[in-house]
Amino acid sequence: MIEHKPVKSIRRIPRPAAPPVAAETHVQNSAGAAINQRLSKLMSERGLCSRREADEWIANGWVRVDGVVTNTLGTRVPGTCRIDIDDTARQHQSERVTILLHKPMGYVSAQAEDGHTPAITLIRPESRWDEDGAPLQFKGVHLRGLAPAGRLDIDSTGLIVFTQDGRVARRLIGDDSLIEKEYLVRVEGNLSDQGMRLLNHGLSLDDSVLKPAKVSWQNEDQLRFVLREGKKRQIRRMCELVGLKVVGLKRIRIGSVVLGKLPVSQWRYLRRDEKF
Repeated sequence: MIEHKPVKSIRRIPRPAAPPVAAETHVQNSAGAAINQRLSKLMSERGLCSRREADEWIANGWVRVDGVVTNTLGTRVPGTCRIDIDDTARQHQSERVTILLHKPMGYVSAQAEDGHTPAITLIRPESRWDEDGAPLQFKGVHLRGLAPAGRLDIDSTGLIVFTQDGRVARRLIGDDSLIEKEYLVRVEGNLSDQGMRLLNHGLSLDDSVLKPAKVSWQNEDQLRFVLREGKKRQIRRMCELVGLKVVGLKRIRIGSVVLGKLPVSQWRYLRRDEKF
């Protein structure tokens, strides 16, 4: 006779609940498929404002997506959506200033470093150019959030831009910026025809090939450089690669905006008719 042993009941242990997934805000396209693109990034890509400005406008309820007010930071939207900006934001943006300074040697472009003074300290009422025709009265608020849009080495002089406007900063220093910058560069040494060809195209810095430049003689000891990029100390390093030593460097143009007669250590406002 076969003895049957009692079957023990099996107690099932419930699996732990999955942690809650943070909800994301999506705006769906006509097919109902969500496209994960941040609204602030899309606004910046369309040139409406900077990412920082976009976050501010969204939080203030100044942005409508396909007619709906969107005030949640991190909202994701389709790349084809319609974005409308409230007039309040436009007014807020129009009050932001851009300042052109003729930086002298001995000043750094941004934060103070190694005991050197930042160029922004030169922007004060008494150093405003007498011939500045902009219909603006200097206010302390014009310094709030003012930042350099690009660098100019401590031992270089010329045009440097400070702006509160994120659109201007993006045009000048964004990853896709193609704005030309023009320099007059005094050099010592001998430049061969091959060296000149390399200055125009063929040199590499930081393990990457430089974009084509426009380099020509301005006079017997001065070169004219036109660049569409701005690696650290780029012109000086380019010249070293072809056997030249830079003894003087001055930036005279950014886009269509020229240094002109602006005196050293003085500044003026970007005029409404000027665009980079």
